[in-house]
Amino acid sequence: MDLIESYREELQLIRKPWTRVWVGGLVLALILLPLYCPEATVYVATIICIYAIGVQGQNLLIGYTGQISFGQAGFLAIGAFTFGHLARLGLPWPACLLAAGVAAGLFGIIVGFPSLRLKGPYLAIATMGFGIAVYQVLVNSELLSGGRMGLSVPKIDPLFGLSRITFNYYFNLAIALLFTLVSYNIISSYMGRAFIAVRDNDIAAEVIGVNLTHYKLLSFAISSFYTGIQGGLYALLIGYLEPNMFTFMESITLFVAVIVGGLASIEGAIMGAAFVILVPQFFSAYKEMVPVVYGTAIIVLLIFQPLGFAGIWMKTRLYLRNWPFR
Repeated sequence: MDLIESYREELQLIRKPWTRVWVGGLVLALILLPLYCPEATVYVATIICIYAIGVQGQNLLIGYTGQISFGQAGFLAIGAFTFGHLARLGLPWPACLLAAGVAAGLFGIIVGFPSLRLKGPYLAIATMGFGIAVYQVLVNSELLSGGRMGLSVPKIDPLFGLSRITFNYYFNLAIALLFTLVSYNIISSYMGRAFIAVRDNDIAAEVIGVNLTHYKLLSFAISSFYTGIQGGLYALLIGYLEPNMFTFMESITLFVAVIVGGLASIEGAIMGAAFVILVPQFFSAYKEMVPVVYGTAIIVLLIFQPLGFAGIWMKTRLYLRNWPFR
């Protein structure tokens, strides 16, 4: 009975009363953000919400399953252009968004097959090739990318009398919170435990009954689905698509967000997404400094705090919990 109760407690999203307080306060602050921040800040926060979804998917693949991928820009492009083409046909946005995630997820399964034989840098190179191939196909196909004029995407009309920027913020915040809850449930379930087992020791995992083929492909599918949703939401926000938005550097940006935020951490994924969006904003006048900041942040964190921002946050929480005795 004690084991059952402890397992149920472990599956709870929020177990401590104090955690409920600060999480509730954080969510309330996010809801009230448009009331006390300028529209430019609200727009940046909207992009962070969108990127947080894709970075969570990338973290499920890299951080929890141990499968390195540099092809996320390809899945992002597939999701975005799938959403764009279906929206132009007049389909409702929920169907377009779901189709964007499913299309990217299906390609994720295909790309995931090399993971059954390849590991480490070899898998990274294989996935990188996929991302570059998707970019080249879009660049050379006017039917898919809209040619030199790009692809215009219909936007959702604001509801409840809100401005477009405020409506887009609440819309994307709600979806980001939904995917965050899904991510927490995934890592707390048998599926998440199987992902971790594959990451830590795939041979031992197979011995105890974990189907490596099933869970490796599943992790690629889920990660790609998240990234496809990110692409669809980004297309809906921007209202315009063209292939140069999905170069290899976009894959690097998502990878940096995972490493800096912290591997195997949902909170870290969100903080990493905020980092890769806010840094270009701070260095908007010095674009050449952005890669330098990314690289420096990775080196410093890997040396002094390998768990990234999530590790810093975890140590801060432990310090405050034990203060003033330690």
